[in-house]
Amino acid sequence: MSIYQLPTTNLKRLKAPEMKKIFPGKMPFPGLFLILVFLIGLLGGLSSSYIFYLKLKQEIISAGVPIIHSEKVIEKDYIPQTTQEQKVIDVVKENSPSVVSVVIMKEVAIYEQQYIDLFGDGFFTVPQQKQTGTEKQQVGAGTGFIVSEDGLILTNKHVVSDDTAEYKVIMSDNKEYSAKVLAKDPVQDLAIIKIQGNNKFKALTLGSSSDIQIGQSVIAIGNALGEFQNTVSVGVISGLGRTVIASGETIGTETLEDIIQTDAAINKGNSGGPLLNLKGEVIGINTAISSSGQNISFAISIDKAKKDIEQVKDSGKISYPYMGVRYVVIDNQYAEEKKLSVNYGALIIKGTSSGDPAIVSGSPAEKAGLKEGDIILEMGEEKITEDNALSKIISKYNPYDSVDLKILRDKEELIIPLVLGEWKQ
Repeated sequence: MSIYQLPTTNLKRLKAPEMKKIFPGKMPFPGLFLILVFLIGLLGGLSSSYIFYLKLKQEIISAGVPIIHSEKVIEKDYIPQTTQEQKVIDVVKENSPSVVSVVIMKEVAIYEQQYIDLFGDGFFTVPQQKQTGTEKQQVGAGTGFIVSEDGLILTNKHVVSDDTAEYKVIMSDNKEYSAKVLAKDPVQDLAIIKIQGNNKFKALTLGSSSDIQIGQSVIAIGNALGEFQNTVSVGVISGLGRTVIASGETIGTETLEDIIQTDAAINKGNSGGPLLNLKGEVIGINTAISSSGQNISFAISIDKAKKDIEQVKDSGKISYPYMGVRYVVIDNQYAEEKKLSVNYGALIIKGTSSGDPAIVSGSPAEKAGLKEGDIILEMGEEKITEDNALSKIISKYNPYDSVDLKILRDKEELIIPLVLGEWKQ
């Protein structure tokens, strides 16, 4: 390929006599003349450069070399990244209409203060409360959220634990519906209630709690303190696989296993509300708070609740499998203290009182031949560890499922088949 040379322009320097021919007499504007000469030279240079560019481009095209343009590429389908703040706003706006307040109504005695004249002389009277009747009043409130178009609502069991109470649901637009308790989970703090009526409702999208990570952003929506509907708080997942002892006025004390810890502010009345990710998917059900900590709250994983929802849809009740053993999960420290030959598994052991046997009479465990002191190493080929407790594995099955247990008895490993029973609350 030949190399193009920039063509030169033959410029003669004008001598004074020649200039006089152009400008006879005195030059009136010498500065203007110099500017004019500069502009003529500039235009000449630009013209020569452009001619050079055209010839060079033609030569390159003739040689078959592709020309790469340095123009800015603009993507037609480009969508600007949404900020976390905007995501939270969008999730709340989209999902709040499906979060409801669950109000507990009960007949409450009405008292009237009266004064009794002790001696009949009008001087010595004492006040006394006298019941004049009853009145239906609100005695508590919690939160729930819609999980099906026909009005199924998921909430906490402790929110609807009073069988003598009536329940109503208040929507975000303040519409009220009566509600019926369909089923309570005998193990988890979960319950399913249903709005009475044939309206179609918008259900929340249920996500998965199996792939959530510590540090992940979450949003809690609920009826805070039983009076502030659709209160929103934002935080992160601060812990996973927690086991805590929860207590309440209505259901006493219960152990919550394999639950989610979050620092999103959860208050009384938030119980039963959804814990959502930034996609707007429910990953947990808010259930408990730490009374001694700061911003330490707990939620039941949505994966556990999905099974309850499907069972209620199919059979109208929540069935829970059980084995009928009392056990302690073995870890390194426990194995060392008890001088055990393994550092994992579930050791079948009785409680501290005579009413806490190691194996429940008539249970599937007794029928299968399990004994006190046996160590259950695996259930259905799943190893039992601190992070994968026996109760967690059992919850994956249905009543009357058959499963093989690998146990350690007197330093000998055995495979024992077992048929799970149905938990009777």
